[in-house]
Formats: sequence, structure tokens, C-alpha cells
Amino acid sequence: MNKDQVGGNWKQLKGKVKEQWGDLTDDDMTVIEGKRDQLVGKIQERYGYEKERAEKEVGDWETRNDYRW
Repeated sequence: MNKDQVGGNWKQLKGKVKEQWGDLTDDDMTVIEGKRDQLVGKIQERYGYEKERAEKEVGDWETRNDYRW
């Protein structure tokens, strides 16, 4: 998947991300902009999770939504 495809998919999936992690702000979503490592970092920051827990949640979310970065 190229960068343009990730960006297009990201626009479609933003709502699902916000449903899962409602504490993420619109500014957070702008920073994340389809980057998995940024999503993991923002989840850690907003929820106070360890990196491993944030990684697991993102991985579980990817599986449920059939999404790969």
C-alpha cells in the first residue's frame, strides 16, 4: 500500500478511531494522519497506557477493522 492509499483509507477510518478512542482530539487526529506509531503514542499519552498495551489495542483494532498501515 502506498502513502496515498494510506491517506485515503485514513480519512475513512478516522471515525472508527474516534469511536474506539474517544479521548483523542481532532488535533491528535491531525498529528496521527494515518501513522501507526503516532496513533500508539497518542493512545499512550491520552490514556496513560504502557507502550505494550497501546500496541495491543491498536493491533486488536486493526484486526477488527481489517486494516493494515
